[in-house]
Amino acid sequence: MTLLVRGGTVVTADGSLRADVLCEGGRIAAVGPGLAAPTGCEVVDAGGMLVMPGGIDPHTHMELPFMGTTASDDFFTGTSAGVAGGTTMIIDFAIPNPGTSLVDAWKEWRAKAEKAAADYSFHVAVTWWSDQVAEQMGTLTREHGVNSFKHFMAYKGALMVDDGVLLHSIGRALELGAICNIHAENGDAVFHLQRKLLAAGITGPEGHALSRPPEVEGEAAQRVIAIAGLLGAPIYIVHVSTEEATQAIAAARARGQRVYGEVLAQHLVIDESVYQNKDYATAAAYVMSPPFRARHHQKALWAGLVSGSLQTTATDHCVFCAPQKAMGRDDFTKIPNGTGGIEDRMSILWHHGVGQGRITPSEFVRLTSTNTAQIFNIHPRKGAVAVGSDADLVVWDAEASRTISVKTHHQKVDYNVFEGMQVTGLARHTIAGGKLVWTDGDLRTVRGAGRYVERPCFAPPMEALALRNRLTAPRGVAR
Repeated sequence: MTLLVRGGTVVTADGSLRADVLCEGGRIAAVGPGLAAPTGCEVVDAGGMLVMPGGIDPHTHMELPFMGTTASDDFFTGTSAGVAGGTTMIIDFAIPNPGTSLVDAWKEWRAKAEKAAADYSFHVAVTWWSDQVAEQMGTLTREHGVNSFKHFMAYKGALMVDDGVLLHSIGRALELGAICNIHAENGDAVFHLQRKLLAAGITGPEGHALSRPPEVEGEAAQRVIAIAGLLGAPIYIVHVSTEEATQAIAAARARGQRVYGEVLAQHLVIDESVYQNKDYATAAAYVMSPPFRARHHQKALWAGLVSGSLQTTATDHCVFCAPQKAMGRDDFTKIPNGTGGIEDRMSILWHHGVGQGRITPSEFVRLTSTNTAQIFNIHPRKGAVAVGSDADLVVWDAEASRTISVKTHHQKVDYNVFEGMQVTGLARHTIAGGKLVWTDGDLRTVRGAGRYVERPCFAPPMEALALRNRLTAPRGVAR
């Protein structure tokens, strides 16, 4: 199939220019002014609009089994909602139960994702440690295109790993040229506070935020940064929500440590007051981890994105409908954690970022696409508008406005955490794999059209490996 995007201004992480974009066979074949349309070519009029790389959401959980239920968006509905908002690729998570096979978990999630409407990849969680885990990390990197491994420092008694597992796994990833993703919350502290709050009779959604104060995220971020620094390994801290964690990442980067930080669109614009709503269903809809914070943390997150201390934006898209959230009506620790946002992330970033003068259009592209592609080693296949890159594009109308609402969204959930928010900047057309899948309100996604994207590892840094060998060598043995 051949498609020509004509008359727009191409915006990339490096700048902008007036140019047409010709797509053939799912790839970009030419970029330049006045390109001729081949016979039978579909033409998309981008006049007066911007043409950018499709968004990449590096943190989603489609149809995740969690806390006694399963997230309501599957890989087809979730990726379809994504393209309606300009996102053309997700990186989801394969999460094995402790004591089980990482490779089997990857295969299970891979099968679930065959219905995806847009491209996808997987981080694989390390939830326990053994020689088998170390071996399977190698198998995943060599044979299945996995170059990132997820670790939960929270969810005590379920997914949480201790410092020993972190040391082993981060060191093993370093050997393989992979990177570790970290959910940084002190799970022991959260569990302790949960028990105290429940004993005091605080059972509603407000208890969720009280049990996960900013300090538990700040401490965990500092601790894992220290562990990674000891090994000389890169790490990627997901859903940074606090000033404390932002400062810890900035300080580490100033020391020359390779630490990346991810921010959720939700944390940039929603604050902790949502948990005070007297209506249980309304307050429970916002229960996610980390929780929403006091407003001054939003200022720190924006500053981190502007300064480059934080590099990517995501959604942690993991939606549960109201009846599922009602599972915790009498105990906030049983409310399934998760909110949505895959359809709205890019509009939120444009309106509150570019629209407010915080970031430029090129910085918007970096934060929604290019930085993720570079960190996870799929650039310039993704995150670029260049000859040979995948034809994943969004034609962006910077002047158009919409009101976000559950009544009009495509996410498979019965509320929207951004409900009623008016945003300027939206995806007028979305092209995934060279095909027009969203055009002026018409969703044209096809079940199973998405492709699995392999992500090769980087070359392991020799100096860091030498440092790790010195640290782990038996006393008196030189390496």
